[in-house]
Amino acid sequence: MSETTSGESTSIYPFAPLQFERLEPEEALRRSRAFLESMRGRRSIRAFSPEPVPFELIENAIATAATAPSGANQQPWRFVVVRDPELKRRMREIVEQEERESYEHRFPPEWLSALTPLGTDWHKEFIEIVPYVIVAFKEDYGLKPVEQEDQTETPAKPTEKHIKHYYVTESVGIAVGFLIASLQQTGLAVLTHTPSPMGFLRELLGRPRNEKPFVVLPVGYPAPDCRVPVLSKKSLDEVMIVK
Repeated sequence: MSETTSGESTSIYPFAPLQFERLEPEEALRRSRAFLESMRGRRSIRAFSPEPVPFELIENAIATAATAPSGANQQPWRFVVVRDPELKRRMREIVEQEERESYEHRFPPEWLSALTPLGTDWHKEFIEIVPYVIVAFKEDYGLKPVEQEDQTETPAKPTEKHIKHYYVTESVGIAVGFLIASLQQTGLAVLTHTPSPMGFLRELLGRPRNEKPFVVLPVGYPAPDCRVPVLSKKSLDEVMIVK
């Protein structure tokens, strides 16, 4: 918000009283501990069940993601929900082509060594198995239609105006974090997948030129025989510094 020298607001947004619920300490701690326990149980998986998932769970998770803060409130995100079997098949086909090339020729030895303990490879059958694949796009800049005047005797003018966006990567990263946390609360499993490269997704999913794929999120229930590597997270002492 900008202000004049007299202190009067020049914001284009109307202001209203903050709607805020201050919790009693005991209730705040209860919710905090429950959320922490839930998130500690979150795992990225690659063995999914084809079992249907209520679509409202996906809608609510994306609606939650859309509440995330963003630079200048520009909300530079789009979430494409892929559920059509044929589209998922084509996505898997292209992803596996690119991933196989990456694993066999593009990835440096250090990266392959880091991936080896996790048991990953170029096979991405889960893309077809899951009921939904959410593809998050980041909007590098906005596009605003420009009203055209009579151009009978003048050269053609641009039909769209670029709107600069700020802190795009940070904003979309926060929104995706909200999305993953929301899905976890509903008992769904999600994998954060970044095909390399993944620019093909813009054309495949019919997105405009100002959008770039950010992350692919297969979503569903774990397969009955799902197994995951035994991993540990850094301790609180390792990640938190108190001054």
